[in-house]
Amino acid sequence: MNYYERAKFFRTKKRLGQNFLINGEIIREIIDNAKISPEDTIVEIGPGVGFVTEQLVKYAKQIIAIELDEEAIKELEKLNAPNLKIIHADILKTDLSTLCDGKIKVVANIPYYITSPIIAHLLGEVDDLNNKNRNKITEIILMVQEEVARRMVADENSPAKQYGLLTILSQFWADVEIFKLVGRKSFYPAPKVNSALVKLVVKNKPKLELSDYSHFRKTVKAAFSQRRKNIKNCLLNGGFTRDSIINALSKLGINENTRGEKLSIETFGKLSEALRETN
Repeated sequence: MNYYERAKFFRTKKRLGQNFLINGEIIREIIDNAKISPEDTIVEIGPGVGFVTEQLVKYAKQIIAIELDEEAIKELEKLNAPNLKIIHADILKTDLSTLCDGKIKVVANIPYYITSPIIAHLLGEVDDLNNKNRNKITEIILMVQEEVARRMVADENSPAKQYGLLTILSQFWADVEIFKLVGRKSFYPAPKVNSALVKLVVKNKPKLELSDYSHFRKTVKAAFSQRRKNIKNCLLNGGFTRDSIINALSKLGINENTRGEKLSIETFGKLSEALRETN
């Protein structure tokens, strides 16, 4: 029985954002890009009825599947794989550092409406220098909405709506790339949007070396808070003083009418430091 026929037998739940991957070629892309060795432990988030899981168990030392849906768990249990551990839990409430010894790789086909919270949970915020989850992970392979994937890999030269807080959140602690675009018909039920597979290789150090990471987070949050406003007004609304803003922008040669999405992550780092020095 093919994946489509198998998926039809399961009552998917819209409230959980369930769209099961039924394209065997895309499942193979996930396995290949994960570069799984017999010593690897894989944490799979949202395995659903186990179409990816049943391939993962063939290659890894251990698969830890974290699933919220009790009915899906019953299907996962039918795999009866000795190296599969199933955990009934909400990923956003799960401390990955407690699941096993050693490092892990993460594979996830996640509900699209909680993509940003999950990325923040896995990597930590930009000022979370010792995040327990991130310290546990070497690589993450995510299936996300294509529009979200574009935002994750964007830079200051990308279309304005792509580059923003999610970009910085994703890239501050990981090298990010899109490695496969995935059409709607690869899922059951088919979503209303196209998808993409994204690979994040977790860094040991943050993208920038700064004196105050919380101040950097405050700076970028203010810069993207009102996209139609220029950087000067965004920073004013974000609680920075007019004098410190004018001095910092002048020092860095940034026109006050520039919008936040035109500043690179590196420039934001310099701006944060300058604001801190002149405040």
